[in-house]
Amino acid sequence: MNSIPPIWTTATTESIRTGTWRAALPRHVQASSPCREACPVSGDIATWIGLARERDFRGAWEALTRHNPFPAIAGRICHHPCEAACNRAGFDEALSICKLERFVGDLAIERGWAFEAPTVEREERVAIVGGGPAGLSAAFQLRRLGYRVTLVEARGELGGLMRHGIPSYRLAREVLDAEVARVVALGVDVRLNAKPEAAPAWAELRRTHDAVFVATGAQRQKRLPALDYGQPWVADGAAWLASANAGEIPALGKRLVVIGGGSAALDVARSARRAGHEVTLLALEARGQMPAQREEVDEALEEGIALVDGAMLQEASHAGGEVRLACRRVRFVPGERRGQFSVVPFADGAFELRADAIVTSIGQDPDTAALGDGVALDGSLVAVDAQQATARDDTWAGGDVASMARFVTDAIGQGKRAAFAIDRALRARRGEAPAAERWRPGPAAAIAIEASVPLPAIATHAYAPQARAAARRLEPAARLASGAEVQLALDIEQALAETTRCFSCGTCIRCDTCVAVCPDLAVVREGDGYRVLGDYCKGCGLCVKECPTGSMDMVQEVR
Repeated sequence: MNSIPPIWTTATTESIRTGTWRAALPRHVQASSPCREACPVSGDIATWIGLARERDFRGAWEALTRHNPFPAIAGRICHHPCEAACNRAGFDEALSICKLERFVGDLAIERGWAFEAPTVEREERVAIVGGGPAGLSAAFQLRRLGYRVTLVEARGELGGLMRHGIPSYRLAREVLDAEVARVVALGVDVRLNAKPEAAPAWAELRRTHDAVFVATGAQRQKRLPALDYGQPWVADGAAWLASANAGEIPALGKRLVVIGGGSAALDVARSARRAGHEVTLLALEARGQMPAQREEVDEALEEGIALVDGAMLQEASHAGGEVRLACRRVRFVPGERRGQFSVVPFADGAFELRADAIVTSIGQDPDTAALGDGVALDGSLVAVDAQQATARDDTWAGGDVASMARFVTDAIGQGKRAAFAIDRALRARRGEAPAAERWRPGPAAAIAIEASVPLPAIATHAYAPQARAAARRLEPAARLASGAEVQLALDIEQALAETTRCFSCGTCIRCDTCVAVCPDLAVVREGDGYRVLGDYCKGCGLCVKECPTGSMDMVQEVR
């Protein structure tokens, strides 16, 4: 007898709603990546790298520059805390984010890409005092929002620290000029060789503008009490470097001792080396504690600079045509805040150095005397809140005048933050809603959450181990002879290979893995996103476990 068993059916299983069995439901999310959380400008790193991976370099540049208008600059000099936070470091090696940013930025310069003009023109005027990274960043964001921006700069060229404090072997001047010009082209009213010298000048700026952003930097060089700066064999590092960057090397003799352990001190030492000096760098910190970037120290040693770390100058004298520096070995103890520290001298650590001159580069303080009433100070800095607002309701501040961070990208981030805070304040006066600050596209129906995606949330078995793009540098002899940029760019093959290493943490890449692995066919693709069918999902969590970007999670359900 060939009768069909009664348990067989030709109907579908749609009537069996297995979703009633679960205790938790998966969902697609847009989550923050660790690199974004560490980024000084809060850039959408996974987004622009994803676009670059698809060879949409223009789209990558546009996504990148929504937060930082200077990718070619940052790609050369950023201290890249994003790479220290990268989840890939727990798998093989951190992504080379900084070099990828440089690649995209250089391509934009090569192809002449420009920012779109603002879509609206607002009546309000904002004055920005200081044309360095913080001021230019604020000008960029405010112009894109439609504000009339007046940029007041004390020197004859824009760029601030990027021009006068960073040598061309680290940041080529044509790159700096190109990215600064692109911001100015948005319609910024630039006033060079102009500086509000006293309180009445600041009052006039406030009278003629609806808001003021102070980004005047730090110009007053800190000095060592053991030195007489009136002597011809003692020089301030910032002044020396500004002269050197302008092509006017001060005549100080053959042998120099540069005192300091930060990037500025390394810049002085390396510039002096290129000018033919024999250079010794005397750093208070041990080598691993020096605030300069590690690659800067490595490159300086390659260039023949002698490093004496963990030591301090006690006194200096000039006799017999040379300078004698009495020094002592110390243990450097960092304080609770940046810039605070103590030293413990070693009893038997005395030694002597000899040179023709000393250049000190131990930091700078801002000049805040002329800002006028109502601008409170925090030590030597302008006191600001988390949105860069000062005690005055018409004044914001950022960069070195208000922060001890002293990194270019930190200043860029502060300028961006201040710009949106100014926008909120000026719109509030008109009863308007603030402009959107962030742009992070994601799949339809994805939930935006701020929690950073940890490495265990990434299905790392979906990735093969792959070496990080090798850093390439000009050979020491060539860099000392030519003065050319030391760090070399990635080529397109290296850049594309590096983009494939990105885990895209928290950003859905529409790979359909969640659809493919679901045993209940309960995840379906709809347009550019996904939907979980609650009637059939049993809550097994397999889709979450297999997500290669950590852009799914489980939500407990209460029935």
